[in-house]
Amino acid sequence: MSRFTSVWFGAGAAVLGASIVAGAAAQTSGTIPDFFSGNASWRTRGGEIFIPVPGAPAPTGNDTTHPYIHNVDAQRLGVQPTFRISDLTNPNIKQWAKDLMKKDNEEVLAGKIAYTPGSSCKPYGVPAIWNSGGPFLFVQTPSEVLIINQGEQFGRHVYMNVPHSTNLKPSYYGESVGHYEGDTLVIDTVGMNAKTFADNFRTPHTEKLHVVERLRRIEGGKILEVQVTADDPDTFVQPWQGTRRYNLGKPIDRGEAEPGHLGVAESVCQEGNLTARNLKSADYNVPVADKADF
Repeated sequence: MSRFTSVWFGAGAAVLGASIVAGAAAQTSGTIPDFFSGNASWRTRGGEIFIPVPGAPAPTGNDTTHPYIHNVDAQRLGVQPTFRISDLTNPNIKQWAKDLMKKDNEEVLAGKIAYTPGSSCKPYGVPAIWNSGGPFLFVQTPSEVLIINQGEQFGRHVYMNVPHSTNLKPSYYGESVGHYEGDTLVIDTVGMNAKTFADNFRTPHTEKLHVVERLRRIEGGKILEVQVTADDPDTFVQPWQGTRRYNLGKPIDRGEAEPGHLGVAESVCQEGNLTARNLKSADYNVPVADKADF
């Protein structure tokens, strides 16, 4: 089986995308941000971290005594890549979480492969999804914004201009509702389970996690800026804030999708369990599909 299978966003989808964005723009007198951008995608290098917001409590950072070296940088420098080791001196993280993170740090430093959702075929959750490199594709309608991440085969549904449901059953991505504030899409997410981490440092959280994301295009529309506020009173002393930025990319610029089809590609993970074999991430019970899904 080929590692990549195309996800279909053909010419009809391009026309549909243009029409639904136009419909979204027509619902207010102001200018609603267009993240669809002619079926383009948003991407950056994966594995990065949230940039702290000046004046706000900082997200988890890297332990300076154990520098992180990305695979790309390791190849360029001719050294071994390393895993992220969380900085346990962050005063905003409560002790129970630090105790878990300390144990995890020690295991990774002793040789265990560090957990990442992408390498373990698991959902990222919110806000950790923004630590992936994408590419992300947006489909906007007046009632919903769909955010698709290429590497995960999962679409986040953001329901527009409605309140949260009552008695939510916790799930990996919870429930996201949104609205526009001028040039910014504001997304409010609750109802997440505690099976994911908050970031690439494997910072845990509880089901009380409440995340607000503010998305806007900056620098002439060439950059997507995502500002995150994460509030979990059982894990963090105060809500922390962090920012991620993504570059505007082409509809297809890696060649996995079939000729003539626009959109993102499907990355095989569970089928064939390539990740577990190559990265030894079976430490984290990587799920394996027993049959193809098509």
